[in-house]
Amino acid sequence: MNKSFIVDSTCDNMRLDRWLRNKIGKIPQSLIEKTLRSGKIKINKKKVKSSFKIKTDDKIDFFNFNFEEKNYQKTIKFLPSNEVIKENENLIIDNNDNFIVLNKSAGISVQGGTKSKKNLVDIFSKSEIFQGTKPYSIHRLDKESSGVFIMAKNRQTAQLLTSLFRLRKVHKTYLAICHGELEKNSGEWTDELIRYDNGKKIIEKAKTLYKVIDKNSNSTFLEMKPITGRKHQLRKQLFNIGHSIYGDKKYRSSDSAKRLNKDLMLHSFQIRFMINDKKYTYTALLPEYFKKLLKTKRLNFSNLK
Repeated sequence: MNKSFIVDSTCDNMRLDRWLRNKIGKIPQSLIEKTLRSGKIKINKKKVKSSFKIKTDDKIDFFNFNFEEKNYQKTIKFLPSNEVIKENENLIIDNNDNFIVLNKSAGISVQGGTKSKKNLVDIFSKSEIFQGTKPYSIHRLDKESSGVFIMAKNRQTAQLLTSLFRLRKVHKTYLAICHGELEKNSGEWTDELIRYDNGKKIIEKAKTLYKVIDKNSNSTFLEMKPITGRKHQLRKQLFNIGHSIYGDKKYRSSDSAKRLNKDLMLHSFQIRFMINDKKYTYTALLPEYFKKLLKTKRLNFSNLK
């Protein structure tokens, strides 16, 4: 293919190899390196390396470049109605020049997949709040979980916040209601969690600090502060000690299956971080279904700030 592209502002300071994958498809890194060395892809008529950071208005030229993607399903974008956009805008806790913070509802994904489904990135990409730019998701929050979630408005902020998360400089607090009575009122869970990636077994160290807010012989209401950020970390750790979270359909003990709740009782309650010596603290109120179960289980939550 012989084709030219002009870099738009949403891709400013992006690595060239990442841009190629976003724009063209899942190109193997070896093919990218070979193509750049041979001069079949040039930036502003010059040869560059795959790590080159492209800038707004850079011209990317392709010369006799052939690549056909195989067995790849493109993500189908969710097209939100004005009502859906408004519903999610009403969940915003803070809206500033660089990012928004919202109290995410349970049951909505952060990003879309290969099937068309409701997700925050597609919803806010159609919002006037992101006019002239696009939403960047910078951290994970399970579809089934509710609570504090941040979306950046520009690439620079997305990179900054992503770095803070990676360096563990973002302090997160979660609340959960789990089956049974935890023996200790506070402590630390240190585990080696197992996950699989394309059939390959991966073991990851996970660490969480926890504190019981209230408990009885039937249930426990607790606060958790994950130090690491593994996928489904809190859900797996509670399952491992025999106290799965109410409503967890994936990680649940056999006795909890009989009393399965519709909603997952895991809530991202608070996020704290600093940028340029300025402290940011965001707290998301508990959903009504969460408070209802606390009352049903006779667990006290009046001392929550």
